[in-house]
Amino acid sequence: MQTLVLKSDSAVDIKLVAGIAKKMGIKAKILTEEEKEDFGMLSAIKKERTGHHIDSEDFVKMLKK
Repeated sequence: MQTLVLKSDSAVDIKLVAGIAKKMGIKAKILTEEEKEDFGMLSAIKKERTGHHIDSEDFVKMLKK
């Protein structure tokens, strides 16, 4: 499976591209703001994952500094 993400300032253009994709038999979905934030957070987590665990109290202390 392949995925393509498109971003535009024009809602009309995005709806047009989504419509064309659906006519071609390609699944298309316009993401909500919350879904975009979730996608960004997941990308950041995957990018920065080190495999090392830290103490949650130490992490909170570091954030408060």
